[in-house]
Amino acid sequence: MARLRIRRVNWPRAALVLTDTPRPACRTCDGDGGTAYGYGDYKTGEYAGTDWEPCPCWDEHRRWTLLPLPRLPRRLRRANAGYSDEPPF
Repeated sequence: MARLRIRRVNWPRAALVLTDTPRPACRTCDGDGGTAYGYGDYKTGEYAGTDWEPCPCWDEHRRWTLLPLPRLPRRLRRANAGYSDEPPF
């Protein structure tokens, strides 16, 4: 049984998607959707990063696009979205 929710995604284009969620009562992942584990460098044995093993209770690629969101007009997209000390006139 799918547990669906609506999410906003930004890649490859902004859109609202209907996506699957992990089973909350899963004994393997405790509702997280997978298990993260650290691994080390095989030569030095030092920490090299964290890897993610997805749980079978959830398919992270199961999603359906509901509504593509419009892009902002070019004049409203600003390269520097910070505040300006210039007067508004």
